Amino acid sequence: MGQKMYNVTIQGITKQYPEKIPYSEIVKEYEGSTDAPVMLVIVNGRLRELHKHLKADCEIEFVTSKDPIGHKTYCRSASLILLKAIYDVAGQENIDSVMIHYSVGSGYYFTMKGPMALDQEFIDKVKAQMHRIVDENLPIVKRSVSTSEAVALFHKHHMYDKEKLFNYRRSSAVNLYSIGSFEDYFYGFMANHTGYIKTFDLFLYEGGFVLQLPTQNEPDRIPEFKPREKIFRVQKESQEWGDKLDIATVGDLNEKVTRGGIQDILLIQEAMQEAKISEIASEIAAAGNKKFVMIAGPSSSGKTTFSHRLSIQLAAHGMKPHPIAVDNYFIDRHLTPVDEFGEKNFECLEAIDVEQFNKDMLELLEGKRVEMPVFNFKTGTREYKGDFLQLDKDDILVIEGIHGLNDRLSYALPKESKFKIYLSALTQLNIDEHNRIPTTDGRLIRRIVRDARTRGTSAKETIARWPSVRRGEEQNIFPFQEDADVMFNSALIYELACLKVYAEPLLFGIAKDEPEYTEAKRLLKFFEYFVPVPSEAVPNNSILREFIGGSCFNV
Repeated sequence: MGQKMYNVTIQGITKQYPEKIPYSEIVKEYEGSTDAPVMLVIVNGRLRELHKHLKADCEIEFVTSKDPIGHKTYCRSASLILLKAIYDVAGQENIDSVMIHYSVGSGYYFTMKGPMALDQEFIDKVKAQMHRIVDENLPIVKRSVSTSEAVALFHKHHMYDKEKLFNYRRSSAVNLYSIGSFEDYFYGFMANHTGYIKTFDLFLYEGGFVLQLPTQNEPDRIPEFKPREKIFRVQKESQEWGDKLDIATVGDLNEKVTRGGIQDILLIQEAMQEAKISEIASEIAAAGNKKFVMIAGPSSSGKTTFSHRLSIQLAAHGMKPHPIAVDNYFIDRHLTPVDEFGEKNFECLEAIDVEQFNKDMLELLEGKRVEMPVFNFKTGTREYKGDFLQLDKDDILVIEGIHGLNDRLSYALPKESKFKIYLSALTQLNIDEHNRIPTTDGRLIRRIVRDARTRGTSAKETIARWPSVRRGEEQNIFPFQEDADVMFNSALIYELACLKVYAEPLLFGIAKDEPEYTEAKRLLKFFEYFVPVPSEAVPNNSILREFIGGSCFNV
């Protein structure tokens, strides 16, 4: 009896392949036909690693390192190679821990603890070992073990962060990845072998080191390292906040929740944020010449609640603040420009009536009485409802919107009258020491929950629009963040455990045959790590309330 064959459709052409052929072998036939290496495949709508085997007739789509999921796979695989190289060079007995923290430039910032000296000689040896591992095209092997076996394994290898994490995981199995004898757990898929990870750099930076990687758009080259010093300092400060709370990983957080300590953690974290907001208000008041507080940040960073809380602190310093949302100056929706994909681009500056904004702000600065607009998101039009504003000498405008740091938005306003604040939700929590939580995931989850509650938008729609939102942020927000006078991190260390309760039902509502299902499934798997935190204990002035509801502010 002959070998069973299956029909496989790729790029509109159907061919036959034998049963159990690895997808990697099929992909080889198409080398050179894609604009970047194929990292994964989508088989009948399901994401698959290349070591998996053909089991039925199917349609296959390629996921390259130029795709978001493929790029994440590249970065994750590079981290695994880095960790193996570190332990190869130093020996396990000389390393207490290696921890990934946050993105810096196009790479990741790591720290290391243990007897081994972190110096240039060590980094050079690790980098050389990484290149050797890549050149050998070593297979990245995946195996599934029971959760109890994984916990015992992590304990044996002194990976106590992972042991703690999986003590709270309900799934019965854990997938481990290995290169040779080095084995670790990673959240997400891996490349098929080490030879895929050809482009990287490694160098010392700020008491740790950076694994610099190519960008999604240019997977074959390392961009110039351009650290954003202000954002790095804020991330470092947030990491120190986590250290003070004794929470660095999800396992640490789960331990606090299950042992009844989350109420104190919650209140301390909120108090830390309030102290920071008060500090910013003091700086504005001390300047004496500020009339426009410009608050900017990417989507779902909590700008509205922050502006209200800052206003309260400014009032406590003897000023009379007036919160203003730049969103109220949106042009009517049918006039909104479209991006290169034909989608309405609400994130571009041209979606704002800049002329009217400057006219109103200048008239307010001159002491005139101005009727303020309100944008109706349901009808997509700007409305005037008799809401007038007039400024006195102690009045100050607190203006929030994604373009707040861009001087093109406020071109007519005197520079010395502006105080710029950059706000973002910079997640300081890690899944474990080797698996970070991307800041973008935290903001996407916030947006899914908020938009479902306030705008009637499904999780499917929010996920579908997210790439457009991210493109807008890259173009319109991030280039200006270092121009801020002050930066504020709105992420709360406990928030994902709280958002879980709201986000999961919305994500479960996405059908398996929808394009957004892969992302929904990834986020649902991510939430499995968290023990939920009830929202009742969240203060009504918390930034988190902007997303889950119950805020004392009009958000």
